[in-house]
Amino acid sequence: MSPQPTVSAGYAKALFDLAVERGAPAGVLLEAAALQTADFENPLARIPLTKFKALMRQGKRLSGEPGLALYFGATIPFDDLSIVGLICRAAPTMEAAFNQMNRYGRLIIDTDGGQSGDRFVISRRGGRVFIDDTRDAPDEFPELTESTLGRFICGVGRHFPDRGFFLSAEVTYSRPGHAALYEALLGVPVRFGGQFNAMEVSETWLSFRINRPNNYVFGVLSDQAAELLTQLESSSSVRAEIERRLMPLLHTGDTDMRAIAAEMGCSAQTLYRRLKREETSFKDVVDELRRKLAIDYLRSGKVTVSETAYLVGFSELSAFSRAFKRWTGKTPGQFHKQTG
Repeated sequence: MSPQPTVSAGYAKALFDLAVERGAPAGVLLEAAALQTADFENPLARIPLTKFKALMRQGKRLSGEPGLALYFGATIPFDDLSIVGLICRAAPTMEAAFNQMNRYGRLIIDTDGGQSGDRFVISRRGGRVFIDDTRDAPDEFPELTESTLGRFICGVGRHFPDRGFFLSAEVTYSRPGHAALYEALLGVPVRFGGQFNAMEVSETWLSFRINRPNNYVFGVLSDQAAELLTQLESSSSVRAEIERRLMPLLHTGDTDMRAIAAEMGCSAQTLYRRLKREETSFKDVVDELRRKLAIDYLRSGKVTVSETAYLVGFSELSAFSRAFKRWTGKTPGQFHKQTG
């Protein structure tokens, strides 16, 4: 049986706060959504997607704001909701940020119970470029499509207001009563009753350089990573140079020896021999760096076990759990509780 879809408590709390700000009575809203204040206390906890749907719909009803989902996506900065915003900001290009958002997005909202596969894909139709939302049965929860449009289009617009990367949008559901709010908030034409849930982007969007420092995430989430990076930069060992180059890449899952060797100006075979002289291997270097950072992330208390797994390069929580038990003799959950 597949795990049930969930959202982060921090994400749900942001929606709750917005609904209350728009006029929904807090106590009545909590009761209507079968939630309690305690459900929001730990922003890293998970809340069933079914309760998040109820929170969204009851929030719309009680606030009298039919466009609540649009406002939620358009006005709440991504960085305020999760580490995902920080990770995307650490990417060198928009396309790289998009790929990381796909990789980490289920840490905010998991619409498929943890199943593999990207929710968003880049498609080309008729010489135009689109970001397609491919989640199953989207019209069962159109509010999620609304908030997604706001999150993408307005979020990018806040950082790059003069670029005009988004050109139009299309949704599969019928034109709602608050349709005028779409263009007012999004600033692009929207087609209703279409074939796709999609956002059209300019070709330049894919290659646009963000130029954010790649180690930005580590300084926010890890108490020791910056110190470790300084130590690595001062070391003359081959291992240290590899670890230094891997640190800003580890969360992407891209730990290819050939790519690192090319960055160091040598072949993979030469790098293999140099590491052998230091009595180690590339695989061991990656494994040890993952171990050090995983322990540090969990000790910091700033990220969950699932987030830690992604940050150190694992795409599956089960694989991370096995590796962590091999490293420490404890499961990540046991370690997190002991040090949290």
